Amino acid sequence: MEIVNLFRAIKTTSYDLGNQSNTTFEAVKIYSENFPDLNDADIALIGLEEFGGSDQKVGLSRAPDAFRKAFYRLKRGSGPYKIVDLGNLVNGESLQKTYEIIGEVCRNLLENEILPILIGGSHDLDYGQFKSYEDLNKLITILSVDAQIDIGKPTLAQKELTANQNHLHHILMHEPNYLINYCHMGYQSFLVDTELLNILHKFSFETYRLGLVNQNIATMEPIIRAADMLSFDISSIKSIDAPGQPNAQPFGLTGQEACQICWYAGHSERLSSAGFYEFNPDLDDQQQTTASVLAVMVWYLIEGYYHRTYEEDFTGSDFIKILVPLSIHPEQIIFYKAKKNEKWWMEVPTSVSKEWGNRMTIVPCDSSDYEVAVQGEIPDRWIQTQAKY
Repeated sequence: MEIVNLFRAIKTTSYDLGNQSNTTFEAVKIYSENFPDLNDADIALIGLEEFGGSDQKVGLSRAPDAFRKAFYRLKRGSGPYKIVDLGNLVNGESLQKTYEIIGEVCRNLLENEILPILIGGSHDLDYGQFKSYEDLNKLITILSVDAQIDIGKPTLAQKELTANQNHLHHILMHEPNYLINYCHMGYQSFLVDTELLNILHKFSFETYRLGLVNQNIATMEPIIRAADMLSFDISSIKSIDAPGQPNAQPFGLTGQEACQICWYAGHSERLSSAGFYEFNPDLDDQQQTTASVLAVMVWYLIEGYYHRTYEEDFTGSDFIKILVPLSIHPEQIIFYKAKKNEKWWMEVPTSVSKEWGNRMTIVPCDSSDYEVAVQGEIPDRWIQTQAKY
């Protein structure tokens, strides 16, 4: 099926800012009358209106248009801005069908090397985002930014969990299994059962509590750089910065930290899809603060994308190769340091290296991993990576 048939055009009258110049509204090709040409596109914005996975009312369905009103007021960033807005995806006859449609659309874009950015709807829609990788013959890493871990058992007051409370279960149990790593960032300890954390750790998956992220956002960069898929729940942002969310919390990421995560993600050449979920404009404040924060987050994701350096050719002259000898197995660890931006990578030979190539052997790290190795110890990141594979 032609993907044009899966979208509904949007009215742009409320986005036209009159005499203002050099805005994103002028730079993005929007599906208002004619469906945008994808042949020369780098990035595709996709509005999601599905809220069937949540117990909320229709507020979630208004998220894409509330986002656009804020986003199209922003000034255009750097880069060629080969960006299309495909409009709002038509919901399927059932929630499961919507997942399939999201997967089909995103798979089409991924195959054409276009980065899909999904905006709106409940967090379980990231299951459709995940399914888009099913036939691409690659192992992927998911980065989920969320105050809670959406897997568990119903409370005494519930008969069953809503889909957005249990979508991680479907991702982890999906067959065929092409998930090599799951990383959960920004969880709040008082909202998460320690049993869930133990389960994730048994799979050698990574979890980073809010306090660690707040402490130094820069230390999260190598973790973000390793992700293929970003799934961002707006509830991970503190309520004062993002009140337009059903599970608003007084603690959380600041809007600035959320933007920094998005810039890191966009700048990583490994990231191939991003989704932003659980924004409910009906719960936003009078100033539409959440819409503005989300708009700037996506702006920074795009800005990061257009600052990509496409540098993962470790055999080239752009890297310094450093061999650190050890007195214990593995006898030596090889590091690579980029000359341009001083980013670090670490070589971790694994059993799947031959089948999947360098991507499964050379993983993002930082200077602290190198410093640990120089002291004669094996970095935790090296051990964790071995355990995953």
